[in-house]
Amino acid sequence: MSSTKAWITAFRLRTLPLAFSSILMGSFIAAYYGKFQWSILLLALLTTLFLQILSNLANDYGDSVNGADHDGRQGPQRMVQSGAISLNQMKIAIIIFTLLSLGSGIGLIYASFGGLIQIRFLLFLLIGLGAIAAALKYTMGSNPYGYKGLGDVFVLIFFGLAGVGGTYFLHANDWDWRVLLPALSVGFLSSGVLNVNNMRDIESDRTAGKKTIVVKMGLKAAKVYHYVLISFSFIFLLIFVLINDFRLIHLLFIASMPLFLSHILSIKKAWVADDFDPQLKKLAISTLIFVLFMGAGLNMF
Repeated sequence: MSSTKAWITAFRLRTLPLAFSSILMGSFIAAYYGKFQWSILLLALLTTLFLQILSNLANDYGDSVNGADHDGRQGPQRMVQSGAISLNQMKIAIIIFTLLSLGSGIGLIYASFGGLIQIRFLLFLLIGLGAIAAALKYTMGSNPYGYKGLGDVFVLIFFGLAGVGGTYFLHANDWDWRVLLPALSVGFLSSGVLNVNNMRDIESDRTAGKKTIVVKMGLKAAKVYHYVLISFSFIFLLIFVLINDFRLIHLLFIASMPLFLSHILSIKKAWVADDFDPQLKKLAISTLIFVLFMGAGLNMF
């Protein structure tokens, strides 16, 4: 494998639609409330790009060091474990993307608030540092939280509450508690993507001592948990639409439901890693379409 191809593989670009979904949802809600700013959208997307790649590189490094990526692991090949990228090269890349995430994040916060010495700036700087720490500590370090079944909680927080809610606040410079509903909706779907990943890796994770929620509850229960996550994402967004200035076009996001039903049927039939792996990309793209339909229904008609 060429060096360029190895790095592109390590970046796991197929995860980007999911990462961008939270930023787009927060921006669509801001536009609906008349508080959208193009500069915030572009800087938020750039920051999220850096954070997602950082998370993917850290995951590749951490799982290789901690044994979750081993010769018996099924699913896509990991670059450190395969030898295509050395541990030292991956460390350098992680440092680079940490700095890029931090620099872009500071620029985003400054563009929103306009000053460095104020409580809002410092609060969002702490959230940004928390996002970087979460990306690194999922599988890296002596006590990674991903090995304790806490990955779903952190995904809900950073892809949902912080991703959607934080983006909205950066646009609007104020808060509306109704935004929690679409934030949780995207957070549930993001947790669903992680759940598919963990269902795929259940055997290799169990062997490596990585106690994900799937390892703890077993595959059958994990499937039920998965259906609940997807169902709640639609329910919470429906409630958001109904408690605002409701128009029928606001329900356009429901047009994405066939994609999720197809995905659920595939998950129901899946029992081995090769069955689960295609569903990762499918659910990530379906989530992005779900968000785009929501944005179109709120703002384009």
